Amino acid sequence: MAFTSPSDFNPALIRNLDMTKYVSLGDYIDEVNKPDNREALVKTYGNQGITGFLQMVGAVKAQAVADEVQYWEEARLHQKQTALTDGTTGLIIEVGTNSDAIVCRENDVLLSGSDRFYVSDITGNQITLVALDGSATLSTSDNASVSLAVIGNLYAQGSDQPSGSFEANVVKRTNPFMIMKEVYKVSGSQATNIGWIDLGNGDYRWYVKSEADTRQRFLDKREMMLLLGEKTSAVSGISGSEGYFAAIEDRGIVASGTDADFASLADVDAIVVELDKQGGAAEYAMYVDRATDLAIDDMVAQGVSAGTTAGIAGQFGAFNNDKDMAVALGFRTFSRGGYTFHKHDFKLLNDPTLLADADFAGVMIPMAKVADAKTGEKAPALEINYKASNGYSREMEHWMTGSILGAKNATEDSVQFNYRSECNLITRAANRHVLLKK
Repeated sequence: MAFTSPSDFNPALIRNLDMTKYVSLGDYIDEVNKPDNREALVKTYGNQGITGFLQMVGAVKAQAVADEVQYWEEARLHQKQTALTDGTTGLIIEVGTNSDAIVCRENDVLLSGSDRFYVSDITGNQITLVALDGSATLSTSDNASVSLAVIGNLYAQGSDQPSGSFEANVVKRTNPFMIMKEVYKVSGSQATNIGWIDLGNGDYRWYVKSEADTRQRFLDKREMMLLLGEKTSAVSGISGSEGYFAAIEDRGIVASGTDADFASLADVDAIVVELDKQGGAAEYAMYVDRATDLAIDDMVAQGVSAGTTAGIAGQFGAFNNDKDMAVALGFRTFSRGGYTFHKHDFKLLNDPTLLADADFAGVMIPMAKVADAKTGEKAPALEINYKASNGYSREMEHWMTGSILGAKNATEDSVQFNYRSECNLITRAANRHVLLKK
């Protein structure tokens, strides 16, 4: 009987050893030793997630059942009459050529600087004025823009009531929804591989880490779009959605450059003046980048030493009037001009892979609810809306497609993790919010 030796084994190698040249065991046994592996995964950059800002500042969540959300804001009770001078007498102004509306009536009294004018006639788009002191005039340059406050009216004895009345006005605003998506895919072979790194609870499957990172990136990007999104007509089939920063840029207070570097209390005072104009809230949460954070600390310290600011004194209504609660949440507080400012660092603005190099230095959010002009109900300044109906929610959808890890809806030897969200953010009374830009 003949035997054939197996051919899949190599004979042991015979090495001619020279002990004078011995360096390590590797000279005897090659690629057999187990490496001295450290299994813990080092969080080199700490917790890199940036979600949670909107919840921290009081944004609430609400369901929606249409392709956009509409909401109502109150118009100003008093409006200025803006127009252009006709370039002749300086006492005739023209409305309509610059798309302004007539908001005054005959017999009204208008104020420009310290000069008072009586509206003697309104014909078409022309308003004729008479100076009450008999001599004052407006600019006589052609098409000079003027803006006059309507301060009251004057009527003769025995005259009739005004011929027209004003209707209360509200501003209708809308914001479409945006749809965001993400995927992560792993093959069956890779899903069963065991790696060198302990991802927690003794799990060494690297795809678990990759899937978790994909989910966190998706949540981060969704929050950034709620903050930084913008309506658009430039992309076919996509309307975009107005984010928080865009809302403030469009109809809020924007402080930029030297006006936002907080080199002195004068910078805070300038913002306080603007807040007074817009009916600012008593308390504000300031979320700022590190450079602005340190500048405010220096500014407050200088103010305390000079006795010109209340330092950390102030109201803590947003924290149940508990200063310790504010400190525990990472806020540092100072007061100025009747306003209390709670300062906190904004992680998103400090991340070098995200907004550290952007033009934004921080935001100031009023810590108060606003009244809906249509219903009178109190509503939060920031509201996150997501599409949902009859038990189906598109706030954060997650499902798997494939043939492994429990998925049985495809034949490919893999699984794909899918993420989808349809949401938007509405910013009520954006005029009371402040955006700080570098």
